[in-house]
Amino acid sequence: MRRVLIFLEDLVEDSEFLYPYLRFKEEGFEVVSAAPRMGEFKGKKGMTFRPDRTLSEVKGEEFDCVFIPGGYAPDRLRRYKEVLDIVRRHFEGGRLVCAVCHGPWVLISAKVVEGRRVTGFYAIKDDLENAGAVYTGEPVEVDGNLITATDPSAMLKMMKVILKALS
Repeated sequence: MRRVLIFLEDLVEDSEFLYPYLRFKEEGFEVVSAAPRMGEFKGKKGMTFRPDRTLSEVKGEEFDCVFIPGGYAPDRLRRYKEVLDIVRRHFEGGRLVCAVCHGPWVLISAKVVEGRRVTGFYAIKDDLENAGAVYTGEPVEVDGNLITATDPSAMLKMMKVILKALS
């Protein structure tokens, strides 16, 4: 069975966590959400989420896709060595790494954007460029095994691109 890991932290953009989580499940993937600890996490829009596992429980596992939702959660997620190690290992292993909105902040901290075509929320354009990425501003950008998107409005297209890449 194909497996997807979705990161979770406080202030995640609710739709950018929930939509891919459910969409991957709908397509028959085993979906695992992982957070720094068990318990409740509040989304930016007020929803409450609980992870399936902790970061330490999934750090050695392999997934077909790692998904980083946006909101302000990525600013917290990039502080965890486990998150950066997981992202870097999957990226270097040629497996799909996806990030939306502010999610590319994690990609920057994992040092996987240099020389890559990347998009994200316009407010992090300078951060991406300063990390050596080529910021395109396109709603969805694909560069090898890296798929990025700008915001919730790009999620429908992004999920179609991801699912096609995983088929």
